[in-house]
Amino acid sequence: MKVRLSILVSLVLCTPAVLAQDWPQWGLDPQHTGQAAVVGQSLDRNIVNILYDTLVEDEMDAGEELVGEQALLAHYQAPLVDGNDVYMMRKTGTYSITDYSTQNWSETKYSWQGGTLVEAWNFATDWKAPGSAFDFWEPVFHPALAHGFLYVPGAGGTIFKVDKTTGTGTRINPFNNVNDNATFTASPISVAPNGDLYYNVVRIVPGGSSFFSHDVVDSWLVKVTAAGLVTKVSYSVLTPGTPAGNAQCQNAFVEGVDPLPWPPSPTAVPGSVTCGTQRAALNIAPAIAPDGTIYTISRAHLISRWGYLIAVNPDLTPKWISSLRERFNDGCGVPVSQGGFFPPNGAPGGCRAGANLGVDPATNRPGGGRVLDDSSSTPVVAPDGSVFYGAYSRYNYAQGHLMKFSASGAYLGTYGFGWDITPGIYEHGGTYSVLTKENRYGEVGSYCNTEEFCPSDRDASNPTYGEAYFITQLNKNLNVQWMFQNTNTLSCHRNPDDTVTCVDDHPKSFEWCVNAWVIDANGTSFVNSEDGNLFAIDQGGIVRKTIFQQLALGAAYTPTSIGNDGKIYSQNAGRLFVAGF
Repeated sequence: MKVRLSILVSLVLCTPAVLAQDWPQWGLDPQHTGQAAVVGQSLDRNIVNILYDTLVEDEMDAGEELVGEQALLAHYQAPLVDGNDVYMMRKTGTYSITDYSTQNWSETKYSWQGGTLVEAWNFATDWKAPGSAFDFWEPVFHPALAHGFLYVPGAGGTIFKVDKTTGTGTRINPFNNVNDNATFTASPISVAPNGDLYYNVVRIVPGGSSFFSHDVVDSWLVKVTAAGLVTKVSYSVLTPGTPAGNAQCQNAFVEGVDPLPWPPSPTAVPGSVTCGTQRAALNIAPAIAPDGTIYTISRAHLISRWGYLIAVNPDLTPKWISSLRERFNDGCGVPVSQGGFFPPNGAPGGCRAGANLGVDPATNRPGGGRVLDDSSSTPVVAPDGSVFYGAYSRYNYAQGHLMKFSASGAYLGTYGFGWDITPGIYEHGGTYSVLTKENRYGEVGSYCNTEEFCPSDRDASNPTYGEAYFITQLNKNLNVQWMFQNTNTLSCHRNPDDTVTCVDDHPKSFEWCVNAWVIDANGTSFVNSEDGNLFAIDQGGIVRKTIFQQLALGAAYTPTSIGNDGKIYSQNAGRLFVAGF
């Protein structure tokens, strides 16, 4: 990495607007842009290192069982910053690979005293994560700050209104039965510009061996006003015209059944499966535009390929719905130089010779954005009203696509990375830019898992589009403005005596694990990597400084936050770090 000398960064003058700035929810503001009005401090030292997930070792062992390496397959909340106070989750109980509900969640209030964070109280909630590690990565637990209170997810589709001084809470219940272990508050809580709260709820059939054993019972978008008035709307109302739960939805070709390379022929059509009812995707924090429009994501419960971006009026009536399906033409035969991903048709890693130009080889149709419950991607509203969403797609080395829609639901284009990212928006000079991670993953075939046809060494089979890991800034039209590549090869861990030990064992470097990040007033991005470092990356893709946290560790998708004083709140290995000078 090319790192220039760090410079102590002066703080923005404390105007009333800056004093009002804190970090109250996912992505900072109702639009989830992540752009703060303060300048981040220089990453000179880790001021705080607090363990908040007491089950990390057990979770890492489960990751080894599931993916073959020590990994933390979980999503964590963004630290909420409120002046002198900080709110962060805590996880205790026991960890079971077959049932997330054996764990216990709570929210801890810390206050700055004597240069460190001191615990003020801990609010234990009865919220449980749905499913198990065999269904999806652990869902996110995410409170929000609004009109003088802390709002915390609870059991049975409820939330708690918690007094910030005493840590006592009262339940807000849109449903009749709190003791319903099949109904889940399934998203972060989002706060609208007027203080209204929005979140998603999913109800499944109890007693199944998996979250996907049966179709869902129902799913709702819930609204809670500042006055405490509660309303909700079923996703069945918000998704008119979508396939019914018992309908058949076209799926994809199947390895071991349909001959590789794909598509099996230029006219081949994949089989279909039962769709399942449209429901809220897990982990989707509703985004709210300045005009009050709410944006969220739905998917068919039993197939990830049938997903939709939904716009909802403030009175919870449907505004429009736009499909994520069949939007891309960057598949078979499209050269990398023209926005494609594969080697030529007929070559290892490429589609079958004679395949239709641009199709997803797994469907023989234009590519589409898939909605996986493993992801925490959330819609983002740009200053011009456009909406961005990071969708999954397997056929481009599992990188996904960042999709752009207009405020009226028209599809406007894509960029070839979108997996588990809430992109940041940097507003400047009368326009804006979009910040995203761009992990060009190694050890995964282009579109299938059979080594003969989809070699996992993409550097050998596709050298013009090899393994590499970038932070990328795009203009509003999704054209690259600059890219920063992580070239660190050292895998490090912090010892009990606070020394750091490293091994040079990652020749292709590490992927970025940030899933929503800070962009400060100067346009500097503060993002964390699986190498265990927190990076400050200035405009132009120049690294200002890095600081090592705890452990080089796979997965553990984590957002960053910033305080009014410019301190940076980050996470690594189930620990909360605060970095600054």
